[in-house]
Order: sequence, then structure tokens, then C-alpha cells
Amino acid sequence: MHRLTVNPADAGARLDAWLAKAQPGCSRSRWQQLIREGHVKVNGAPCKSRHSVSGGEEVEFEIPAAEPVAVTAEEIPLNILYEDRDIIVINKSAGLVVHPAPGNYSGTLVNALLHHCRDLEGIGGELRPGIVHRLDKDTSGVMVAAKNERAMQFLVDAFKNREVQKEYLALVSGQMDRKSGTISTMIGRSRGDRKKMSTRPASGGREAISHYTVQQQFKDAALLRVKLETGRTHQIRVHMAHIGHPIIGDRQYGRAGSLFDAPRQMLHAEILTLTHPASGEKMIFSAPLPEDMRSLLEKFTAGK
Repeated sequence: MHRLTVNPADAGARLDAWLAKAQPGCSRSRWQQLIREGHVKVNGAPCKSRHSVSGGEEVEFEIPAAEPVAVTAEEIPLNILYEDRDIIVINKSAGLVVHPAPGNYSGTLVNALLHHCRDLEGIGGELRPGIVHRLDKDTSGVMVAAKNERAMQFLVDAFKNREVQKEYLALVSGQMDRKSGTISTMIGRSRGDRKKMSTRPASGGREAISHYTVQQQFKDAALLRVKLETGRTHQIRVHMAHIGHPIIGDRQYGRAGSLFDAPRQMLHAEILTLTHPASGEKMIFSAPLPEDMRSLLEKFTAGK
């Protein structure tokens, strides 16, 4: 059992918010869960998250050990770019699903991380890695995952506040009219197909902004560098199709004549720039272009 005494300067703060500030190893939502489950007492009595703390109050709490999740750890090869006690950064291969879901309960990145990371501290009371952002199954490149609650919350906030920079390389079809540009639309679920996203969503949608520059122009295709200002589901794929230059190999958003016999969508998360959640150091991670994209790029270059 741990004990803290409320400083008079903090009087009036909500209990959950005060705990999240005093003990940043747990997120505010995790403290709310612990309070709800009776693991926190104020002056020896159970309380609510909305309780306003007073100076001098004694807060007792215990944090139960993280419980195993109902996901099997699997020995799946990982291309690890960086790892420490807080985060792990990988170069995800195309074809690897990030998170278990109907139809993919095994063989995912989470299954692989559960096997590889023996120093997980737990997220939300569960012994699992913190998936902060995702890449589509057939998109390759840099991804970061958190190993503990503190790192998870830091990275979630960083992504939310647009403090993480993401740069992609994309092979798209056609001749680009401009050497650079910004695509700004709303993105939401498609009216006709709930598995697809659209710039004309069935309802609502969220702002999506992508910046692109042409790296190389070929006869019938172009290599683009795309920097994301937002991170919506399928954002680059939807935006490229929206301007008439779908990503080569994208069988969901592309069209006949834009596939070029590519085995998958030719999209690669090349660079991820972030601040380390513990040290505060700016870190830049990069992943080389995978063989399938490099091979297609060489064919375009030869026929330029």
C-alpha cells in the first residue's frame, strides 16, 4: 500500500486528476479504474473520482499487478530499429496485421511483441504492449509501441497534439500536375461500403491533411513523399485516390490500370520523429524502402 499526503496548494483538484499528476506512471483513465475498483482510499475511506481533495488528506492506493491478456505470445520475427524499457520501434513488414481482430487472432504484431518484450509493465491493468498508432496490413515501415502506462499516455498525447512527425513514400499512378501540394478534406466511413473510408463520408467525418512532394516522375507513375498532419484511417490511400493518383497496387481504392501487378499497395512509412517519453530526447527513426517497392521503382526508372 502506498501513501501520499495532499499538498494544500492542490486543494480543490479532482482526485483522479491529482493522482495522475502526482503519480504519472498511470494515466487518468487508469486512476479512474483503480478508484472505481476500490484500490484508492482517502483518509481510510473509499471515494469517487470526482472527490475534491483537501490539503492534508492522506491518500492510500495500491496498483495490482498487470494481468495476462487472452492473446497468445508467438515467436514471429521482428525487424527492431530501437528498444529500451519504455518503447520499442520496429520496421513492420508488409502483410503483418497490427492488432488481433476477427479473422486475425494470431500472427499479429501484438502476438509478436508479447513474445519478444519480456519487460512489459502493463497498460490499463493488462500485460500487453501499448499500440499507439497503426499501419495497414499491407503498408510497411516504422511503428512505435509503448511498454508501460507512462510511455503510452505520453505518446498518445503526442500523437493527439500533432507532435509526432510521420513521413511516407508512396508510388502512385499517373503524371502529377504539380511538384507539391496539400490535400485537405474530411474523411469518414464510405456511404456504400463500411470497410472503406471516403472524402464524402456517410456522416460526419474528421479533418484530414496530407502534404506531398514529387520525388521522381516517371512516364505513368510518380514517387511521392507524403507528410501527415493528421492520422486518419487509410488517409494517404484515400487522399491519393481523391486527387486521381491512387497508390499503385491498392486494390481497395485504386482502379484498373493503377495496379501495375504490384503485390500490395506501394506505401511505406519511412520516417517517424518523436520525443522520448522518459528522456525528452528528440528521436528520428527510419526504415529503408522494402524490396518490392525498390524493385518496382527500378523498373520505372529503367523505362523513364
